[in-house]
Amino acid sequence: MTFAAPLEAKSIRFRARSFVAFTLTPEAPLDVWLEGLDHWIGNSPGYFAGRPVVLDLNTLKPDVAAIESLVDVLGHRGIRIYAIELDGHTALAPNLPPVLVGAKEATTDGLLPRKAREESFDKAEGRAPEAGPDKDSVGKVDASKASDSEPQVEASGTLMIKAPIRSGQAIVHPHGDVIVLGSVASGSEIIAAGSIHVYGTLRGRASAGALGNRGARIFCRKNEAELLAVDGWYVTAEEMEGVSRGKPVQAFLDGDALRVSTLS
Repeated sequence: MTFAAPLEAKSIRFRARSFVAFTLTPEAPLDVWLEGLDHWIGNSPGYFAGRPVVLDLNTLKPDVAAIESLVDVLGHRGIRIYAIELDGHTALAPNLPPVLVGAKEATTDGLLPRKAREESFDKAEGRAPEAGPDKDSVGKVDASKASDSEPQVEASGTLMIKAPIRSGQAIVHPHGDVIVLGSVASGSEIIAAGSIHVYGTLRGRASAGALGNRGARIFCRKNEAELLAVDGWYVTAEEMEGVSRGKPVQAFLDGDALRVSTLS
């Protein structure tokens, strides 16, 4: 007589992960807000492709029917909503994305609740927060072993890129500044929590202060950018034509407007 060995039950492993998601905050009148969104998408086609997007509805506060309509409208624009923020709700209709409860803002200082984030920026008044080293950053390079073509994360949290950024590349650094010693090709993109420094020609898109740092700036030796943005405020190539194109510039927030000024 033979006996079959008992099968070992495999345990199911659950792991927690955190990631940076982009947040859209619609405002009334909604048609004007959508018009501005269309302008952004027109200047940066494919910007939201494959990106996790959270819909913050705490300003608009629509009813469920209006939320369904808005999610559908955004979907037709290629924006897939992964989750919704709406205070006072724990769930919506089954066909809608889940509601985030207790979500925190990502900043260069870590994860902060909404009120703590606002208080920290009131105190800072536009100062860029100091970013510490990210010990768990994926792709962090040992400076003693890295070649010149590999991105290097300095102890300060600054990402140093010594090679040119090619068309189609996307550099996302949620831990501090980004410094590019070469040029940035058209069709590429840099997103940084801090400031962006390009010591060559900037032809792609650059978004500084992406996690709410109003004190961030963008510097480049020659401005041929498709789009410049700081903390969500942006200017396009058309708006810069004849003013700052082809010149060394810095871009920074002045109140609720993004200024692009030439460097002497």
